[in-house]
Amino acid sequence: MTPSEPAEAVASAPLPPVPPTLLAQTRVALHSVAEHVLAPTRQQADGHIGLVPTPGGFGTPPFTAADGSERQLRVEGVNFVSTRDGRLRWGILATLRAAADLAGIEPTSPGVYPASTPLDPDALLTIDTRSAEFLEAWFGRAGALLESLRSELGPDDTPSTVQLWPEHFDLAFDAGREDRRGTFGASPGDAAHPEPYLYVTRWAGPDGDPYWNEAAFPGASLGYADLLQAADPGALALEFLRRGRALL
Repeated sequence: MTPSEPAEAVASAPLPPVPPTLLAQTRVALHSVAEHVLAPTRQQADGHIGLVPTPGGFGTPPFTAADGSERQLRVEGVNFVSTRDGRLRWGILATLRAAADLAGIEPTSPGVYPASTPLDPDALLTIDTRSAEFLEAWFGRAGALLESLRSELGPDDTPSTVQLWPEHFDLAFDAGREDRRGTFGASPGDAAHPEPYLYVTRWAGPDGDPYWNEAAFPGASLGYADLLQAADPGALALEFLRRGRALL
């Protein structure tokens, strides 16, 4: 998703097929970059670890570094891009150390949660171009859908900002009253789900409604295969998210 594209256009765009190979390996590799390079670099600057979808991939929002420079780090396809005061440096994502060198840090973990991916600075990262582009498209579409849902909520829902969280490598925000609050998100896949999926969690635990169909966590999920088969994937996705909000 680019800044010039309206959310509705991204949400309604045709879904690409799932890459036949290396999706899981690519997802884990990109997750490790988010967790051990992007998030800690931002954390050292402003204390936050949240990331965002960016053109061609994902990265940090713009931030001010300790030396006063204006910075942004992002993954674009198979490349790592570092911008400092408008000056751009980039390199192929070969290892965590190579990415961290461009970021100007030692590869590490944010430290506010147990790392979900291994920290092996010199191990070669398996990043398939087609899989990276597929995940970029997923985050762009999911970001548009989540922002669309968030725009429908009122101030009493106190929605948080949509962010890409490095711990689970998913895009999400939470909303609702304290006793009926939930998280609305989009995952690129995980150990229990080989393909991307949308989800809604119910913080108080799921009730008896069949909507709450997820076994891996207290909530509901809508898989990529269901979206791929839908005549209007964007409409189905919003219907799923809105249904979760209504039940909460």
